Formats: sequence, C-alpha cells, structure tokens
Amino acid sequence: MIRPLSLLEEEAIYILREAAAQFERPTVLFSGGKDSMCLLHLCQKAFLPSNSPFLVLHIDTGHNFPETLAFRDNVTTKLGMQLIVRGVEESIRKGRVKEDPSNSSRNTLQTQTLLDAIAELKIDAAIGGGRRDEEKSRAKEKFFSIRQKSGGWDPAQQRLEAWNFYNGHLLDDQSIRVFPLNNWSELDVWRYIQMESIEVPSLYFSHRRRCVITPDQYWLPESSYIKIEKNWKIIDEEVRFRTVGDMTCSSPFPSKAKTIQEVIKELEASCNSERSSRLDDKSGQYSMEDRKRQGYF
Repeated sequence: MIRPLSLLEEEAIYILREAAAQFERPTVLFSGGKDSMCLLHLCQKAFLPSNSPFLVLHIDTGHNFPETLAFRDNVTTKLGMQLIVRGVEESIRKGRVKEDPSNSSRNTLQTQTLLDAIAELKIDAAIGGGRRDEEKSRAKEKFFSIRQKSGGWDPAQQRLEAWNFYNGHLLDDQSIRVFPLNNWSELDVWRYIQMESIEVPSLYFSHRRRCVITPDQYWLPESSYIKIEKNWKIIDEEVRFRTVGDMTCSSPFPSKAKTIQEVIKELEASCNSERSSRLDDKSGQYSMEDRKRQGYF
C-alpha cells in the first residue's frame, strides 16, 4: 500500500515529539545524507514556532567525502542546530579500535566511537534516518528500538508497538534508537525532498568523477583512502551516488540525473535497493544484522 507523504510526515513528527517528551537527552545522528536531511527538516517542523530541542551528533570516520563535511557544517549552521562531532581517528589514537590493514573501510569502526559518544554525552535516545526498506535486518526494526548496555540489538527483545503507543521506559543498562522514517521508502524520501525543497549534497546528482573499477566490477571513487591495485581500472565518468557513506564503501554508478525530478524518474525504473551499492554490506549474508547486534546504528 502506498501511503501519502502527508501521512508519513505526520507519523514521523509524532515519533519525534514522543522522543522529545519521553527522554532526557535525545540526539539526532546526522550523516549529511538525504535521510538525515529529511530528519532535520522534520525536527524543525515538529516543534514550530520553537527550535528543535535535539542535539545533532556526527560520527566522522575520517574517510568521509569532503563535500559531505562541508555540507554538514553549512546546513547545521544555517538551521541553528548544535552540532557535536566525534571521530574514529580519535578512537584509533586512544586504542579504542584498531584498523584492519586488509580493509580500507572504517564503517564498522564507527560503532565503538558511537557507543563512546552515547556514554560520554549521556544520550538516552539516538534518533536516526534508518528505514525498513533499506535492508532485511532493518526491516525488523521498531520505531523505538531497545538497545542493551553494550549497545547491542536483539530483534526478539523489542516491544510491541500497537495503537501508536511507544514505550520508551528504559532500565539502567538500556538505551534506545528511534527511527521516525521507518515506514518511508527511498522514493518517499526523494518525493518529500522535492515537495519540501530540502537541500541535499551534490553527490546525489550526476557529476564527473574519477572512479576505480575492481576485477569484480565494483565501482569506487578514486581517493587517497584506498590502495589501487594493478588490475583495477581507472575511468573518468559522469556518476552519482544513492548513498553517501565513507569514500571507501560508497559506490557510484553512471547516471545523467542532475535534478531531483530526474533522480525520481531514475529510481522509478530501478529494481535494486540503494544498499546494493554499499561495499560494507557485502561482507556476508548477515553483515548488517551482525553489526547491529554489536551496537551499529
């Protein structure tokens, strides 16, 4: 069943207001991507004429796109929201995490940085833009997702959410993740961005970029963060991204879509999930669920 954007917006705003009412230190996790931008926009609308009551936290892996970081700083300043940044680089320096020499991606390393930030900032509710349609483990998520002391997620221990009732009661060893966009699809997000004239990073639109292609035909943007092997092909192509994560795991693809309407038209003809373009989701059949059980968002 296709739900009108007005109902999806109403539901998300209701969830955000519930989070503000039930928790002491609710904080929005912000990546700089399209879902994060929808979330910040909804935070603004939910509490008008007041400002959003939420802090904004970004976990910087150190391998982010420069365009994303510049966009993050610009948009949070423009919206007047308090931005807090915690970096994986610092976690590595402190010995909290250790890089794998065989894997250039730091995507999994940000879990410990996030858990440390939640403890340091006393965050009881971390609010994010995850959606059920992205990936099969996320399809199991509730709007209020209970996490144990370690940050771990157990789908069998989640609470019933009936009649729009969301139980945010926490035991001493628990925290919660909140997903206001759970029922949205990728197309819903883009149609809402178009309807509300929400600004998103330029990476989502067609642009010329040097890319590398691995022997298994996986595309990556050329960067100093990856070691290019001799049998990798380097090309210059007009591409765009469907997801904006690390430069080491976000795969571009050829595209001519330079406007929101062209992106929507392209997605309407696509049969692939946006997460199919993320290298970090290809490490195993249950890679995302395993990471979520360890505390990944």
